[in-house]
Amino acid sequence: MEILFIRLIEALLMPPGLMILMMLLGTLIIGRLFITGKILIIGGFVLLIAASLPVVSANLLALLEQTAPITSSQLNQRQAQAIVILGGGRYADAPEYNDQDTVSKHTLERLRYGARLHRQSGLPILVTGGNPYGREPPEAELMRRVLENEFRVPVKWVETASSNTWENARYSQQQLKRDGITRIALVTHAWHMPRSVVVFEQHDLDVIPAPTAYTTNARPLLLQFVPDARALDDTRKALHELLGRLWYAVRY
Repeated sequence: MEILFIRLIEALLMPPGLMILMMLLGTLIIGRLFITGKILIIGGFVLLIAASLPVVSANLLALLEQTAPITSSQLNQRQAQAIVILGGGRYADAPEYNDQDTVSKHTLERLRYGARLHRQSGLPILVTGGNPYGREPPEAELMRRVLENEFRVPVKWVETASSNTWENARYSQQQLKRDGITRIALVTHAWHMPRSVVVFEQHDLDVIPAPTAYTTNARPLLLQFVPDARALDDTRKALHELLGRLWYAVRY
């Protein structure tokens, strides 16, 4: 229930939910509070347009994507002992996979890079991701299947109890500790890396960031200022991370 409550609150605070809520509230009260209602309607509309601009979303994500890419030689120099790949969601009831669940686009991007690092370094892999909404199998099991069956990369540890990034760190550390692993290469999206590093380090792991899927922008300058659905989603991701860091500071 906690995860559902958090997702509901997030939907109301993130684009486009917040803007729609502002405009709806403004519409409801404009008859009695004309100025306030007008401000809410116009403000919600302006914020929605701003959140949809590529120039806004790209700069927000750039604030998070400060970690430089890692190389295999740097992994060796820093004596990484294992690669930890964070789950990024599932693709439920995939028709082309016989209506079975498989990994999402975000998870697949992380797995692809984790497989590359494994081939370069030979380091063992841990995949982490549970089933917060009760779907089976857990996300980490789906990740293991893709790595072993499609990328032909072995997985040593499978962590299936977690429901968020903080729990990814907690339960992964417990498995790694039993094998004496304290220094890891952490694979996740570049925009997700700052929060991930903090929580894994809180669990007594020495983290070597291994970010992937940086936000690159090939749009012409003019299109930077044209509202775009993909830009709106990127803005939501950036704000989700910023809000998540605040929530983790309070919650954990």
